[in-house]
Order: sequence, then C-alpha cells, then structure tokens
Amino acid sequence: MALFKKMSPHDAYAQRLKDAGLDRSSMGSTWLQKSETSITDALNIDIPYKETGYFSAEKIPATALRFEARRGQKLHINLSKKPSQNFTIYLDLLEERDANSRKVIASADTLGLLLNYEVKTTGKYILRLHPELLRSGEYTLSISTGPSLSFPVSAAGKPNIGSFWGDGRDNGGRKHEGIDIFAPKLTPAIAAAEGTVTNVTENKLGGLVVFMRPESRDYTLYYAHLDKQLVQNGQNVRIGDTIGLVGNTGNARTTPAHLHFGIYTSGGAIDPLPFVDRSIKQPKAISAKLDLLNATARTANANTRLYVQPNEKAMVKTTLPVSTVLQIEAATDGWYKASLPDGTLGYVYSKNVTSTTTLRKANINSNRPLLDFPDSLNGARKATLAAGQQVNIQGSFRNYFLVTDKNDNTGWIEAER
Repeated sequence: MALFKKMSPHDAYAQRLKDAGLDRSSMGSTWLQKSETSITDALNIDIPYKETGYFSAEKIPATALRFEARRGQKLHINLSKKPSQNFTIYLDLLEERDANSRKVIASADTLGLLLNYEVKTTGKYILRLHPELLRSGEYTLSISTGPSLSFPVSAAGKPNIGSFWGDGRDNGGRKHEGIDIFAPKLTPAIAAAEGTVTNVTENKLGGLVVFMRPESRDYTLYYAHLDKQLVQNGQNVRIGDTIGLVGNTGNARTTPAHLHFGIYTSGGAIDPLPFVDRSIKQPKAISAKLDLLNATARTANANTRLYVQPNEKAMVKTTLPVSTVLQIEAATDGWYKASLPDGTLGYVYSKNVTSTTTLRKANINSNRPLLDFPDSLNGARKATLAAGQQVNIQGSFRNYFLVTDKNDNTGWIEAER
C-alpha cells in the first residue's frame, strides 16, 4: 500500500492555497467551496458535446457537466484556452457512484489540453472545469467517444455488424451474448488489442474459437465461428495480428460467414459493441452567438424556458417572463448556458435571449437604495438614488429592476408599489 497518494493538479493547487493561508480569505475559501458546489450543481448533457465559455476572475467561477458513458467507450476530452499561456484550467473527471459518492478518476495535466479515458463502468460521470484564481479567459471544451479496442475484423473484408447483443436465439430460448460481424469467408479476424492468447479450442456453439486476454485489462476477448485458427496458446499478439480466418463453424453452419465477437469478465459476458463501435459522432457546431459570453442579457420573449439540458424535450427548470435578466456563462449548439441572479443555472435557447439595452426610462419617486443583488435583505447598497432621479431600466428579476443611473452605476431597485 502506498504511503503517499499522488495529488491531482487541482488538489495540489488547493493545497498550495491552504499552505499560504488563503483558505482563510474570502477569495480562497470561495474557490475551495466552488470545488464542491460546482459538482453538486452539475448540469446534465448528452455526449458528444461542445461548449465555448468564459471564466471571469472576479466571479471565482467553476463549472461541471454530468453525462452517461458505457463501459468500453473511450472518452476524448479536449480543452482549448484563450489566452493559451498564464491561464490554467484544472480539468477533472469524476465517477458518480450515487448522489453522495463521487471519485476523481482522471485529471488533465497542468496544460489542460487533452484527457483520454477508457470507461471501466457504465454509469454517470462528471467533468469539472475550475480555473485558478485571478485569471480570466475563454475556453472551448469538446467531449466525444470512440472505441477502446481496434475493430476485430480486417477492413479488407468490408465487415459490417449484422447482429447485436441481446438479440434472440433458439426461438427466444437464449439471448445473443456478443455481436456478429459479417465478412467474406477467410477474411482475417485480427487482434483488437495487444495481449496473450489464452485458449485455442473448439466447442459446439462457437466451432473453432480463440480466447485472448488484452494486456492490462480485466476481461477476455472471444473469437468464434472461425474457419481456421492461426495462433497458439500462450502466444503474444499485437494489434492487427491475424487471430484466425472468418468462417461459419459450430452452430453457424447454415449462416453466412461471420465472426462472433464476445467479451467475458469475471461476472460473465458483457456487450462488446461500445469497445469496438466505429460510428463516432462529433459534437454539433456552436451556432449561438458568442458576443454575449460573460455578458448580462435578458429574455426577449415571454414564457422563455430554462431547461436542465440543452434539449427542448428535457425537463424545464423554470419559465421566465420577458426581460428577465440572465448571465451568459457558455454557448453550445444553438443554446446558452445561463444563470439567473439567484444562481439558478440551466440552458436557454439562444434565440430567446438578447443583450441588455434600455427598455425605458423611469423617475424615482422617493430615495431608494441601489443594490448589488435583487434582494432587500441580502443585497448590499451600492449607492442611494435620490427622489426625482431618472434611471434606465434594463431588465427585471422577480420584483426588482436592473437599472443604470446618471453616474453609470448599475444595480437593482425594488419595484415601487
């Protein structure tokens, strides 16, 4: 057992803040708190996914995204930054075991550019982006998936998957525990990973079969219905080496030539498709305008919906009146990731959002405090607006107006009753 566990770059930075006593400062304690609250408040997405956002140092920001991934997939996470130098974003991938149990399983290095991870367990994952203190900048994040293994049939045979995991067999008496990859007879069946051949044998269902154990993995690959076996027990193979030739031996005698490809763990067979699926989807291009990033905006239409995901079929968090003030955090596809003044975070369709300009002018009837937050109990006074003073109303939130006074001070005033 190791006495010392290597820290992630994020945790190492957090420790440096503590060592310097900054955890006792407002700025440092807020940064450390955001490490946890960003994960708790993670928004749900579907992958592939791409977003461009802006981190403003004065807000001490962090963001997190939750998504599902399947065992055998390989996550490809790419992060680009502007400026590229002197602007560190800590990138951490966490496995969410339940609502109260999460574990960091991978981290990008301090350059924060690329993170590849082979998914070991089907379930929910959280990606956290957390910039260091006193640094502002733009970022673009993309998350996509691909196979963690090479395809087990030579491309020369133009192979195609014709039967999938769970398909019925023997008139519904059993389920297919693998995938069938069809290709012309004698097409090479090839090693999908570096590893060792563990068994070359024959059985009633699979005919001529080969088992191989990929290096540093906890499962075994199964090649069945081979016309010929071209490896021996104990043989080490590299990716692309020929294991055997595609055929139709065993119970496939009456079917076209194909490779039955399976994966077995200590708990039994698992679906091999995510391990070898060649259909890689790319994230949608961002069509939402980026000029509103890090800007205060407002809803342009009545009944604008704030969703939990950037998808009109997703659950609606809340419905917003026209001119409701929003802070634009990021853009993805045709959506904005936006926060309300009370911190509620979600996705809004970009066409329902516009920049804040003067909606109308109004005169103050009595001396009023100009607040930094739309709440008379928790908002701090930025200035006092004298009776008769004219203000420009830019938007609203609940019973408050966002206004600018004659001195260009911006803040909130309670609507007069």
